Amino acid sequence: MPEFTDVLAAAAATRAHPVGTPCTTCPTGTLADRPDATVVRHGRTVLKAHAPGTDRTRLGPRLTVAARTPGVLLPPLTPTPTDLHGRLVTCWPYGTPVDPGDPDAAPWEAAGTLLAALHRSHPVPGLPAMRGPAKAARAVARLTGRPGLGEAVREAWAALPAWARAEAPVPGPRAVCHGDFHLGQLVRHPGPNGPWRLIDVDDLGLGAPAWDLARPAAWFACGLLPPDEWSRFLAAYRRSGGPAVPPDGDPWPALDVPARALTVQSAAQSLLRADREGRAPDEVELALVDACARMVSVPAPRPPASAS
Repeated sequence: MPEFTDVLAAAAATRAHPVGTPCTTCPTGTLADRPDATVVRHGRTVLKAHAPGTDRTRLGPRLTVAARTPGVLLPPLTPTPTDLHGRLVTCWPYGTPVDPGDPDAAPWEAAGTLLAALHRSHPVPGLPAMRGPAKAARAVARLTGRPGLGEAVREAWAALPAWARAEAPVPGPRAVCHGDFHLGQLVRHPGPNGPWRLIDVDDLGLGAPAWDLARPAAWFACGLLPPDEWSRFLAAYRRSGGPAVPPDGDPWPALDVPARALTVQSAAQSLLRADREGRAPDEVELALVDACARMVSVPAPRPPASAS
């Protein structure tokens, strides 16, 4: 029986070319193959097989949001998912990702602008809750039963409010949120010089908009994101009317809890990855764990003034 990636690749080739049109020099390949997603490319067409058990009734409204906000999210090529060997599959245009080898070119201003526009957009009927807190809770839960791993991480998680641990409703106004923002969720389309767009709707939904700013805020607070890059991102978000933080002044009261939650999630994922690979945590991973320990022992220090 063919591997699932081969089946998905064949489906991508069929989608990319009209019947009877041969394929000659199209770039192809597997872009991701994880338990939660398999993604393949054929030319300018990308097929994504979502995690087994993905709920069609939840994925459908998320696709609708992408289709209705083409200036913010990369719009799908087809409006509804199809079924392939029991997996829901969606079809997308190929976009050029952020170059990890050129950090100076990271599109922080574009990211802030796009997130602000997403947070100001109108939700569609049936849009579910944003999955960010639930994903963080699953990451921490995976540390359970692993002696010697993550005591500080679990303690920092237990100190968070119930809503940040996906155990209570989100307080305050909700907005349409990406749910899993990082620079890997940005692509240029059409072409390598096209405008930036957000991708990946799997976690998109209604929630606290500060959650989408929390990962860069956490990196900044942990010393992993330079102040200039954080300031560019935050300033662009504010210029675009993003509702997650006040238009000026100290943003940290709004970002503190989500940033702590994303720090804990990142630390848990880092420890699990190091354990799986049979190695000691590296410098970045240890910085995240150390940040969790500080959360437990003393109130988290305010970021420097450049954050505002």
